[in-house]
Amino acid sequence: MKRMTNNRIFLMLTGMVTLAFASCSSDDDFERGNWQERSVFDGVPRSNVAGFTIGNFGYMGTGYDGDDYLNDFWQYDIENDYWVQKADFPGTARSSAKGFNLDGMGYVGTGYDGDFELADFWQYNPGSNVWTQKADFGGGERRAVTAFSGSGYGYMGTGYDGDNDRKDFWKYDPASDTWIELVGFGGDKRRDATAFTINSTVYFGTGVSNGLYLTDFWSFNTATDTWSRLTDLDEEDDYAITRSNAVSFSIDGLGYIVSGYLGGAIGSTWEYDPLTDEWEDITSLEATARQDAISFTTGTRGIIALGRSGSLYLDDSYELFPQDEYDDED
Repeated sequence: MKRMTNNRIFLMLTGMVTLAFASCSSDDDFERGNWQERSVFDGVPRSNVAGFTIGNFGYMGTGYDGDDYLNDFWQYDIENDYWVQKADFPGTARSSAKGFNLDGMGYVGTGYDGDFELADFWQYNPGSNVWTQKADFGGGERRAVTAFSGSGYGYMGTGYDGDNDRKDFWKYDPASDTWIELVGFGGDKRRDATAFTINSTVYFGTGVSNGLYLTDFWSFNTATDTWSRLTDLDEEDDYAITRSNAVSFSIDGLGYIVSGYLGGAIGSTWEYDPLTDEWEDITSLEATARQDAISFTTGTRGIIALGRSGSLYLDDSYELFPQDEYDDED
């Protein structure tokens, strides 16, 4: 009888240990990445807006609402989660313009007004809430460009000029209000690509040209104005990063590409580690899949807002917490 009791005790202890290991394994395998809804935009739902982030404020405006091209402009308080309307963008109402932050000033230029591609370029002073026109974009009229800044300069390139997709890049010097064409980008022509910045290095990719979705991925050093090709976005069998019309941002040294278009609006989210040049699929945007959204990033926070899904124009916004466990109830 005593021997039977010991066996039972042994089996009970073994079962408890097995359950403990299973519980730990389950915790380690949680779905990573959680999206939380933020304040709904106060203005008209829209897509293809232009914007930038300065400090803890996101700025965005222009765009298209399905009927009209727009020129109103807005500030989003990232810390306190509310929107405030600012001075209207003074150029022609448009969509598919692009913007960037440079030394505490915002810049917006290019785009499409429903009839023509545009080349005008404007500076926004958030302290005075005043716009000032600057030298036209050096590459001429176009829309769906990619824009970023670094090392005291702004950069714009690629896009569509009304006849052809482009692959040139231009550097803007705010001190002299001039544009200089750069050389050295070995990638393909494209429109509707995206870029994010990590530690002064810009990472650039995605987009479409002549109906083909592009998979080449690049880094750009703004200190030396040099490009380096990285691992293609379809290099691994389990990668599904290829798309156009996406947004991107960086959080705590990692990059993120979110949403976009691939035969239809998508919501998947991919995380990039620059130390390994590898991607990981994390929780998709917990909202309507979309293209042509806007993103704001402080370097420690990343937010996506607006966009469209087919003919549905959106006014919602969401923040990504990439290291948190997915929670479908928050």
